[in-house]
Amino acid sequence: MLTLCIESSCDETAAAVIRDGRNILSNIVASQVDVHARYGGVVPELASRKHVEAVSVVINAALEEAGVSLSEIEGIGVTRGPGLIGALLVGISTAKAMAWALDIPLVAVHHMEGHILAPFLEDPPEFPFLALAVSGGHTHLYRVDGIGHYRIIGQTLDDAAGEAYDKVAKLLGLGYPGGALIDKLAGQGRPDAIVFPRPMLHRPNFDFSFSGIKTAALQYVEKVDKEIDDQHRADIAASFQEAMVEVLTLKTLRAATQEGLERIVVAGGVACNSGLRRRFQELAGKQGGRIYFPSPSLCGDNAAMLGVPANYYLEHGQHADTKLNAISSWPLDMVGVI
Repeated sequence: MLTLCIESSCDETAAAVIRDGRNILSNIVASQVDVHARYGGVVPELASRKHVEAVSVVINAALEEAGVSLSEIEGIGVTRGPGLIGALLVGISTAKAMAWALDIPLVAVHHMEGHILAPFLEDPPEFPFLALAVSGGHTHLYRVDGIGHYRIIGQTLDDAAGEAYDKVAKLLGLGYPGGALIDKLAGQGRPDAIVFPRPMLHRPNFDFSFSGIKTAALQYVEKVDKEIDDQHRADIAASFQEAMVEVLTLKTLRAATQEGLERIVVAGGVACNSGLRRRFQELAGKQGGRIYFPSPSLCGDNAAMLGVPANYYLEHGQHADTKLNAISSWPLDMVGVI
């Protein structure tokens, strides 16, 4: 089956052609980073306008790179949510129009479902597994027993991890998006230079909280503002990252132990972080588990990751109709209910 997938949940307009839910024939992403960088974050109205400009361009590019014609596409998968309503509606409206015109089925996909199933495009893990979905808008732990079968084990109670990275990067004058910039700068600093808090690390549950780390970084920067040179800034980045990585890895591994799971998938934009990847591999090696990371190109928002669930839902007849609408907030464990 040839599936065309469309993603427009935030500030990337993406389209991909996937064969049989496993083989990537193309994966095109049009980024809006330059547009939003001057504002230090995503401006929803600007994002929607840019999606309108880019969506047909990325679809045509995806078809051309895959070497297929539109008439060969057998189904369409599109992100329904969660995300920015205006941005989501661009992708959904396009997908609905194409499905109607081509008389082919359409399926709606949860954005984070695409992220946590991305490893199936490269090195498929066996079910069940624990998934850490960590990005600019999400930090959740899920038990995954199969496609469409998800249970929330823990989640952030305030800021998402990626959001905390972006805000601290802004404090340090690094620019936007901040995650990659802090990760790069952290390699030049000492992770034990400053002791930042590890909120909820020793709580018996598996929820997260990152606002305390962000606030501690703000207070520290305000305290030593005039004394910050390049090395000091690198030390702050390294120490901040050390706190974030410790919380994410230890709570995830404890959750896996409690659930009796040896396989862990780490997905989402923050899964590109080199410090997080390195620490997970070190700790998992000691515990005897296995960690699955998508390739960096599949960690950020993209359309190829939608191909795995889209193909599954198409094969099982779980089709959407012309009444399909966007959902800004959509718990993953409610997939198939709404």
